[in-house]
Formats: sequence, C-alpha cells, structure tokens
Amino acid sequence: MAAVTRELAAFTAAIRFEALPTEVQERTRFLVLDLVGNMLRGRHDAESTAPLLAAVRSLGLAAGSAAVFGDSARYTPAGAALVNGTTAHSLDFDDTHAAGTLHPGAPVIPAALAAAEMVGADGRTVLAAIVAGYEVTCRLALSLPGGDHYDRGYHPTATCGAFGAAAAAARVFGLSAAQIEDAFGIALSQAAGSLQFLANGAWTKRFQVGWSALNGLTAASLAREGFRGAGEALEGRAGFLRAYAPNPKPERALQGLGTEWELMETAVKPYPSCRYGHANVDAALALRAELGLKAEEIESVTMGLPNKGMLLVGAPTQYKQNPQNIVDGQFSGPFVVACALARGHFGWDSYAWLQDADLRALMKKILPVEDAEVEADFPDYMSGKLTVKARGQTFVKKIQVPKGEPANFLTEAELRAKFHGLADAVLGADRARALADAVLNLDKAADVHAMLRLGAPMMAARLAGE
Repeated sequence: MAAVTRELAAFTAAIRFEALPTEVQERTRFLVLDLVGNMLRGRHDAESTAPLLAAVRSLGLAAGSAAVFGDSARYTPAGAALVNGTTAHSLDFDDTHAAGTLHPGAPVIPAALAAAEMVGADGRTVLAAIVAGYEVTCRLALSLPGGDHYDRGYHPTATCGAFGAAAAAARVFGLSAAQIEDAFGIALSQAAGSLQFLANGAWTKRFQVGWSALNGLTAASLAREGFRGAGEALEGRAGFLRAYAPNPKPERALQGLGTEWELMETAVKPYPSCRYGHANVDAALALRAELGLKAEEIESVTMGLPNKGMLLVGAPTQYKQNPQNIVDGQFSGPFVVACALARGHFGWDSYAWLQDADLRALMKKILPVEDAEVEADFPDYMSGKLTVKARGQTFVKKIQVPKGEPANFLTEAELRAKFHGLADAVLGADRARALADAVLNLDKAADVHAMLRLGAPMMAARLAGE
C-alpha cells in the first residue's frame, strides 16, 4: 500500500520556492492574481456575501487583523480564510483542474494567506506553500478518481481542497513532516462537500469551498499546537480515499511527485461559469464572428458535451433551458451559449441578461447532448462541439482546447485584462493596477501585508453586507 499520507507530508515540508522550475514559479503567481480578482468581485457582487458576513460577525470571526479582499474591515484568520475562500468561488470564475474535476485555488490560496498573516511569512514561503496545496488537492482528486467521487455526490473542490488547504497552511507555518501528517489526519474529520446544490441553485457550493479553506487552516493550527491527528489519513482503511470513492488508486497521488506538476495542468477561466461549457462558448463566439450570425437566424443548436459535462451543464434539458438565478446560469449550457451567440460576449455582467426575452427564446433552441467524439477527448481535453442550423444550412465548430487550458493558457496581458474587469469596479483602476503588480512580484515581498492592504477599497463603494 502506498504511503500517501507520509509521502505528501514529506513533500509539503520540504518544498522550497527557489527549487521550483521557473515556469511553475511564474504560473503560481498568475494563478494567485486570477484568484484575487475573483475574491474582490465576489466580495462586492455575490448575492450570498451579505448573509455570509452577517453570520461571520455573529460568530465573532470579524474582529481581528486578517484581510479580506475587497473589504476595508479586518477579520480573524479563521474569518478571513472562510470569507476569502467563499468569495473566491462565488462567481464560478476561478481556476480549474480538468482531470481532477475541481477548482484547486479557492480553498488553497486563502488558507495560505491567512496563515501567512498569522506568522508574518515572506512571499516565497507563501508561494511554495500554495504549490504544495495545489499538488495535494489535485493529486487526491486524481487518486479517487474525481469522476467516481462525483458519482457519489461529493464536491471534490471542498473535500480534496480541505487537505490542500491544510498542506498550504502547514507549509507556511513551517511544520515538520510528522506534524503535517497530523494536519492531514485532522482535515480528514472535516472533509465535506455535496453536489446537492445543483437541485436548487444553492449557495452551499461556494460556502463549502470557503469552509474547506477554514478547515485546512484549522487542521494546520491544531497540528502546530501538538494536537494529534488520525494516522494514514489518506490511504488507511477508513481514510479519505477508501471512504469517499469505490475504487481509489492511492499510488496515483505520488506519481511524478516533485517532478511533474499538477499545478501546471490547472486552467484559468475566461468565462464565469462551469468549465464544461467553455469550449462551446468559444465555438459559439467563433461561428458568430465568422458568419455574422444573428440570433433570429438560428433554427436549432446542438451542444456536444462529455458525459460529466452533461451531468453538470446539460441535464435535465428543461431545467438547463430555464435558469432562474445566477447559480442556475453558471451551470446552464444553453444560457452561456445563448449569450455568446446572441450578444457576442459572455462575462460576469452577462448574468443581468438572465431574463431577457431574446435569450430565453434562444435557450429553448439549444439542446445539450453527450457527444461521442467529445467524450473520447475527455479528460485529456475539455472539448466541445457546436452544431448550428441557420439560413437553411448546418454549421459545425469543434473546439478541442478551449481558451485558458494549460495548452492554451492566458497571457499575462490577458490575465491582467480579466483581473481589471473584476477588480476595477471595487478598487478603482489605479489601485487595482498596484495590487496586480504586488501579486505578480510576491516572490520579492518580505511579507504579504503590503499586498493585502492594496486589496482594501479606498474609493466609495457599496459592498455586499453593508
């Protein structure tokens, strides 16, 4: 039996930023910038933020010195991890790992930053910790594997993310390998996350990711104080892998550990919705541009998806063609494709169009189907195939590698453009630019405090919860 817990703990304890490949160092900073933009706008816009903050205050988690992006108030470290983790995932615009079917950044980065504020860690330590957190999160998802975990109704961003957050916080704290094993054992008691939010567009999807950031920080903090965690937390008979999936492959978690980087297999979203719909959005935008296509010319659309994509954005058809709220829209293939076809754009502000008559009419013409060619590409490629009947003709566009995937990653200029599209409304353009510069130079920072201070708005802004 592979000693997954021991090996991942040793890897986490030993990781150093300066020893990482240059491309991993750069990509990590890019991923932090991407998530910071999500946290800022999620704090500002997400409809779930106001009740979340009210609960955080009532629980006594809003009286401390830790930073929440987009907020001039300060929180306890636990409160900051919870709020930042929740807002990071609130827009469904955060990074994705296709093979693991999860979002690794949202639980990991907030836990690392909260831990860094607790101990005054420097930027390089924080970045190394984030890499460890990504590797643990993604490798556990691959070991389950993520598809089987989904089939049992679990949300791997939250379940696997609790261990990644624990790894990140533990590395920031400078814990030994033995202490990190304890942290994993403590995280085991807290790993939770359900896909039942899909039934009614519930806010629990984003909350359980924030809670996993808090879980990881809590687990590392307890281990730091000498609290004993369950042994063999990951591979044991009642450990995470065996308890949460029917046929786990524990050895997969260790494959290429330290030489192959799952962080480099993480994609960034150009659109704020479930990643399974993105290739079809790319296809819709391309067809619209190539043909000068107008929505009223469209007779029917077939949206080809992989099996797992159908489960999340394609079925049941009538429900997906009739989204009633933002979460419904984020998981509606017909809505995101309709936006692209009818408006030539799909961004965070597009959810204001949810009830527009022209989109409603077009959504009824968009049929998601499981496509054998697309399914054969998965999980190597998050592809999609759009078939549009219009003008008495049939037009087909397949996108194998959607924008933002590791093989088609966003440039720094594109990442900055996405960041400013989210951050400027909260911070103003100048302060947002300064924050982006600080994030991208985090490896040179003596601590994270200056960067985090730039995440607080100076301009007059009406924030959720106020």
